[in-house]
Amino acid sequence: MKRRTFIQTGSLITLPILLRGMEVSAISRSSLMDIIDPDSDKILILVQLNGGNDGLNTFIPIDQYTNLSKVRSSIMIPESSVLKANDTIGFHPAMTGFKGLYDEGKMAVVQGVSYPNQNRSHFRSTDIWSSASDAEDYVSSGWLGRYLDVNYPGFPEDYPNDENPDPFAITIGSILSETCQGPSSNFSYAVSSSNIYYLNETEEGIVDSTCYGMELQFVRNTVKQSNQYSTVVTTAFDIGGNTVTYPEDNRLAAQLKIVANLISGGLKTKIYITNLGGFDTHANQVVGGDTLIGEHSLLLQELSDAITAFQHDIDQAGFGEKVVGMTFSEFGRRIKANDSFGTDHGTAAPLFVFGNCVNSGVFGENAQISDNVDDQEGVALQNDFRSVYASILMDWFGADKSQVEDILFKEFQYIPLLKNCSTTNATQDNLSLIIDATLSPNPSAGLSQLSFTSEGGLTSIEIYNVAGARMKTIMNRRLTKGDHTIPLELFDLSSGQYFVRLEEGRRNKTLKLVLL
Repeated sequence: MKRRTFIQTGSLITLPILLRGMEVSAISRSSLMDIIDPDSDKILILVQLNGGNDGLNTFIPIDQYTNLSKVRSSIMIPESSVLKANDTIGFHPAMTGFKGLYDEGKMAVVQGVSYPNQNRSHFRSTDIWSSASDAEDYVSSGWLGRYLDVNYPGFPEDYPNDENPDPFAITIGSILSETCQGPSSNFSYAVSSSNIYYLNETEEGIVDSTCYGMELQFVRNTVKQSNQYSTVVTTAFDIGGNTVTYPEDNRLAAQLKIVANLISGGLKTKIYITNLGGFDTHANQVVGGDTLIGEHSLLLQELSDAITAFQHDIDQAGFGEKVVGMTFSEFGRRIKANDSFGTDHGTAAPLFVFGNCVNSGVFGENAQISDNVDDQEGVALQNDFRSVYASILMDWFGADKSQVEDILFKEFQYIPLLKNCSTTNATQDNLSLIIDATLSPNPSAGLSQLSFTSEGGLTSIEIYNVAGARMKTIMNRRLTKGDHTIPLELFDLSSGQYFVRLEEGRRNKTLKLVLL
């Protein structure tokens, strides 16, 4: 018997590992090798921004400055300080690293990412992003967990093995990622400590079919698997290293430094999950009347500096074309600033995808800020977050479209976020993803018309209120190619401000409508 220590938390075992003085706070074990091509060495990095990031203060719509200044002058970045991506949009001045990656063609920005019936609770909205379910459905499994379970229904038995000795996913953090929760078991393990501990491996004995016997066998298997994974992780860390100096006192940089080290050490893990907290900026988003400093500025610099250092590290180590990453947050913030130099829970926000194999550019349009912003109003939904998931699963991991539809419960729009790295200077025609549509009359007394040119195919038109709730569906049917004018009968809605969302194929358009 080996003398070891283990701590069990709920259904997962917490295994603290100290790697050269740096803590690996979670080893999430997933089984991705057959879902992802076994010969593929592609890696996905998830960066969760906990708290709900203020997208209007992150990727700033310069063309909306006049109306934005009316409702958030207390926190508004001076236009002259914005790091311009183009003439209409730019990064927060603390995000010089992101601006550099964008200029290098290594970053895509997806505008207005959310989901229908936005929930403004941190916990519930995080559950929705993790499960990829509709807001009205309560699903206990995660989107990656379901994806894994299709191919490994017997997991975790018989893993690791000679063919797949490495953990398939690693979470850097002390909290288990629900994205890897399968229908019957979680595909991940979380670990955290400042010391090296090992797990008790008891002598094999007879296990009967009683409840006790089955639970004992489960613990034995988990202990054995955890020890095997901890060995390969520490071995890879000792073999690998970093090629750049990461910023100090940066929580995300410390996590990504470990990820890059493990990748360079030859670990064949396919998914890494990291996180950065503090984005619930109800107060002191800026400090002392200076909108260039404050809590949000520090967070954005931490995010930008960490991801930039990581990208440079893997590039110099020769792994740049094997890694793609994306950020996500449970929701954005409201358009209006509050009285505490902050912002409250809102709706949509930009999502960032980074890497050498990204189709660099902006997917979607700037949020349209009217001259009469409602107190509850958030940035309107343009792109469903599950469209991002589906596109990455198909283009990066080579997942079959029909399988992705089963995993995500329905079909979602495809967004060409990624390119074949063997081709150079790939360009993204963003205009092809936006529908040219008009509303008239607007304001309306209850009857308006939505006019647009259809490319043909399934088309939906939905009405949302300013808080992101879907009020009604006008149409969800196939249209012929050509010009169409669709009547919008809204007499059953009370006066106020609404959003009309039009979706067709890969294209969408969101327009604001005022009902008198």
